[in-house]
Amino acid sequence: MRPARAFPALILLLAAAVHCPTAHAQVPEPGQLPGNTSFYLYWHGTPSGDIRKSNSLYALWDDPDFASARSTWMESFWNEVQNNKPTAKSKAATDTTAPKQVSRPTLTREEFAQYITLLDNPFVIGAMREPEALAAKRASGGTAAKDVPAWNGVYFIYDRWGKEELLSKAVLRMRGQNTSDIPKLTEITAAGVPALKIESKSGVSYWAEFGKHAVGAQELSVFEQIIQLVNGKPAATTLAHSPAYEEAKPLLGGGVLEFFVAIPNLKDIALESSSKAVPSAKPLLDAIKLDALHSLAGHVVLDGPKTHLEGAILGDTTPGSLFDIWADGLANPASLPYVSPDTIYYSESQFNLPGIYQTIKHAFQQGPQNSAQLFVALESMAQTRIGMPLPDALAVPSGEIAWLQTSPTFDDSQKLYLFGITDKTSSLRLARSLLGDRISSEKNEGDATFLKISLGGTQSAAGIMQYNFYYLAVTPSLIFGSSRSDNIRKYLGQSQAADSPVSKNILGVRSKYPEKLNGFSYFDFQKVDWPALKAKWIADAKKSADKAKSNEEADRQKKFGDWLAGVNPDVFPRHLHIMAGASWKDTKGVHFDEWLQ
Repeated sequence: MRPARAFPALILLLAAAVHCPTAHAQVPEPGQLPGNTSFYLYWHGTPSGDIRKSNSLYALWDDPDFASARSTWMESFWNEVQNNKPTAKSKAATDTTAPKQVSRPTLTREEFAQYITLLDNPFVIGAMREPEALAAKRASGGTAAKDVPAWNGVYFIYDRWGKEELLSKAVLRMRGQNTSDIPKLTEITAAGVPALKIESKSGVSYWAEFGKHAVGAQELSVFEQIIQLVNGKPAATTLAHSPAYEEAKPLLGGGVLEFFVAIPNLKDIALESSSKAVPSAKPLLDAIKLDALHSLAGHVVLDGPKTHLEGAILGDTTPGSLFDIWADGLANPASLPYVSPDTIYYSESQFNLPGIYQTIKHAFQQGPQNSAQLFVALESMAQTRIGMPLPDALAVPSGEIAWLQTSPTFDDSQKLYLFGITDKTSSLRLARSLLGDRISSEKNEGDATFLKISLGGTQSAAGIMQYNFYYLAVTPSLIFGSSRSDNIRKYLGQSQAADSPVSKNILGVRSKYPEKLNGFSYFDFQKVDWPALKAKWIADAKKSADKAKSNEEADRQKKFGDWLAGVNPDVFPRHLHIMAGASWKDTKGVHFDEWLQ
C-alpha cells in the first residue's frame, strides 16, 4: 500500500539522464501554473557535476566497471524503441488496402544518444480540468452533449535553452514516424506567438517554439493559456491559490523531480467520460468519499550520497473515508523481533482489513442498481465457504504482513513470510476451511501448529495426489510460511527475550521515523554475495530460456543472461549500501519516505 514501492523504477529513470547542464532559464514555477491544473510532473533538469559526483546512484552509473552494463541497458532500451514502432512493411503486410508506403529512416544509436540529452533541461508535463461549461453541456445529454468533443487538457512546457536545434530535429522526426498518417501542418498565431496546428488521424495538437521555451497542447484554449504563462502573464487564478496545493507545498520544490495530483479532480475526469456507466459512477465515487483525499504529492532530492523520495497522500483522515484502508500503524510489529543481524532484506506492511471491508460494503450499498444485493450474495457465499461471518473472519488477521531474507544469494528456501493474527484457534479454523484437502498433515510443536500444504495437488478418498509442498506454522501471534519447515524452526528458535539478536542497524534506521509505522522496508546491499548472486541469476536465466514456451520469452531470458555476464559484480557494493523506507498515517494523511545510499 506504499507508493514508494515504485522507487527502484524511479532510480532507473534518474540514472538514464546522463548529462550535466549549465545554468539557464527555467520553466515557470509550479505555483504559477493554471489553477485548474489537475496534475503536474516537474523535471528540474539533470543535476550539476558536483551534486552528481557525490551521489551514490550516479556514481554507480558513471563507474567505468559499470560501462558494459550501462551500454547494454541503453542499447536494450534503444532496441525496444525500434521494435515497438510500426513499420511501413508490417502495415502493408497486414493491410492490403493500404497505399504504398515510403520507407522510413531508422533511428541510429548516435541519434538516440543525442535525444537522451534533452533530459538535461527542465520541463513540466501537466493537465487542466475541462471547463465547467463544457462539462455541464456534456452531462446534459441529448444532441447538445454529442456535439462536445472529447477533452484532453494535457500540456507540455520545455526549457529549450541550448537545445533549440536538437529539439526541432526530434520533433520533426517524431512527426514523420508514421508514414501512413502524415500530419497536416497549418501556421497559426496563438496568444500572439507563431505556432503550428497539427492535424492527423489521431487528433489535433498545437506546438510552438519561441524564445527559450517550447510549448505543446491538444486544446487550443489550454495552449494559449500556457503560452501566456510562459510569456509572464499567468492566469488570474493560479495553482498557488489552490488549498490542496498549499497543503502539499512542504512536499514540493527543490530536488530533481516533483509531482502533484489533485485527487478530487480525478472524479471530475471520470464523470467527463461519455460512457453509459457515468450515471452510476458519481454515487460510487461519493460513497467512497474520494473528496476526503486532497492530493498525492512528493519530490525526489539528491542529498549528498542519498537519493531521497518523500511524498504523501494528503486529506481528511477522519474515519469513514478511503483513508480507512490504511492501518494506524504499530510501534512494535510482531515480526520485528525476528529481524537478526544477518537479515539482508526485511519488509513489513499493515492493512486495515475491517476498514477495507467497510469501505467496499459502503461503496456497493451506494453504488449502481442491484449492487447492494450483489454484495449480500457475495458475502453470504464467503460466509458459507469460511464457516463464520465475514467481519469476524477479517478480524482474525491483524493485518500485518512481513517478509525476511537472510540468504546472500536470495535462496528462496531461506525466504520467510510472516502474517500477524489475533487468535490462534480462529486462525487454524480459517486455514482448515480455506485449504481443505490441500493440508497433508498437521502437528503441534510447543505453542506452534505446523501445517504441511500441497500446492500442486489434493487429498481425496481415492488416494493422495500431492506435491510441491509449503509449510505453515501457526503461533499465538504470527503465522510463519516457508518452502522449508527447518527454516521456520530456525526462526521459532530465536529468543524473544529483551536480549534477542535484533539487528541494531535496522532498529536504528526505523527509529528515525515516527514511532508508529504501517510500513517499513530495509535492504542491506553490503551483505549480498554479488558474484554468487550473479552466477545464480545467470543459471536461472538459462533454465528459464530452456523452459520458455515462446521464442520471444526465450530470447528475453537469454539477453538478460548475456547482460548479467557483462556486469562486474564488485561495482554494486562499491557504491550501494542501504535502501530503506517507511510509511505512516497521521491527521494530515498517509506519508511515505524512501531513500537509497
